Amino acid sequence: MQQLGRDYKFPSPTSATKEGVVATGGDLNPLRILEAYKNGIFPWFNDDENLMWWSPDPRMILLPENFKVSKSFKSFLKKKEYHISYNQNFEEIIESCSNIKRVGQTGTWITNGLKQSFNELHEMGYAHSVEVWYQNIIVGGLYGLDLGNIFCGESMFSIKPNASKVALYFLCQELKQNNYDFIDCQLPSQHLSSLGAEEISRDNFLKKLFNQNF
Repeated sequence: MQQLGRDYKFPSPTSATKEGVVATGGDLNPLRILEAYKNGIFPWFNDDENLMWWSPDPRMILLPENFKVSKSFKSFLKKKEYHISYNQNFEEIIESCSNIKRVGQTGTWITNGLKQSFNELHEMGYAHSVEVWYQNIIVGGLYGLDLGNIFCGESMFSIKPNASKVALYFLCQELKQNNYDFIDCQLPSQHLSSLGAEEISRDNFLKKLFNQNF
């Protein structure tokens, strides 16, 4: 496992440990984060002093056209209880994602340093958000990093039923319309699998990633 230096170069993601750790150290400069994602690597840690960079095997991706719409969710969408916006309140979305309590987690990996970096990436035009509104209140949403034909999903939250699922559904519609290849969901989960995401090997993921023109 390599300790990162001052430059933004990363070791090959295929050099990751069995757990998926590629490197440690470095910093959270937005340009370093962007370089990491372009190489199939992402930051994941508990505090800003002990940075860790990952490329797990397997990897989970979601093809926008494969999002599963159940009968109950289709009925919910028809009610039009929520409305959607894009990039209207990025800071609130990332803040809410960091504060939401999750089963089995005592803290958050969305640290102050990471929030600052992604807010800068948003200002640079790389990080985007989807907001889900009920009346005049944001009740769910998601954010991630846009690499052109790939959207790297970072986190989502909801405080009302189906709100995060609605955000992901409309993101998939938007990405499908603009011919995106897939959403990088990073780590496998049963929830994402139930929505149509699939596990692929790291090698397969990297082939798909490096086929892009960044």
